[in-house]
Amino acid sequence: MLKHTAIIAALAGALLSSSSALAGNRNGPPAFAGPPKPATQYVVPQATAAESADLIFMREEEKLARDVYLRMHESWGVAPFARIASSEQIHMDAVLRLLTRYRIPDPAAGNLIGEFSNPELQALFDALILRGSESVVAALGVGALIEEVDVEDLAAAIARSDKRDIDLVYESLACGSRNHLKAFAGALEVLTGQPYVAQVLPQAAVDAILAVPVGECSAR
Repeated sequence: MLKHTAIIAALAGALLSSSSALAGNRNGPPAFAGPPKPATQYVVPQATAAESADLIFMREEEKLARDVYLRMHESWGVAPFARIASSEQIHMDAVLRLLTRYRIPDPAAGNLIGEFSNPELQALFDALILRGSESVVAALGVGALIEEVDVEDLAAAIARSDKRDIDLVYESLACGSRNHLKAFAGALEVLTGQPYVAQVLPQAAVDAILAVPVGECSAR
């Protein structure tokens, strides 16, 4: 799983010209101004191999969520697909900023809705679209499944990262995924009259997420 250009500042200050130095010191040799000050260089941050792989994967995993929800909204026209698809775009943009910061190529560049560079995500997208086409209940179940997987994957990526900026984005994305899971689970409970059953995470973990009020998240 889951990548700015180096900026060099100009030399600070300049040596006095020899003519100016001579003018100010006619009775002796030119005053020595000292060695030139070194250029101040901006150090480009480096991501580890694991962090790079996770960022690449997360960019497309968030795209998968957005693309599935757009398709499900086209098919069924029900909440909360359109609203959450917009949120997933914000998540995609947050990960893209990290890719740019760490000079990692964007795996989603040039890909249309439903197109992925990662073959596993491509296969997963196709399977989820097929499953979600069965019924509204199935479509909402697909949404809940995606959010459970996101929560799990983000927790693993945070554990592999030692960069505070990366962790902050992942934590924000995980907050969003928990909110999205609540939305899908709530819609399913209204339609079926049954409590939501966990699909990937332990039931106790899902129940704990659903028991907490919706929180405000800010994708950095």
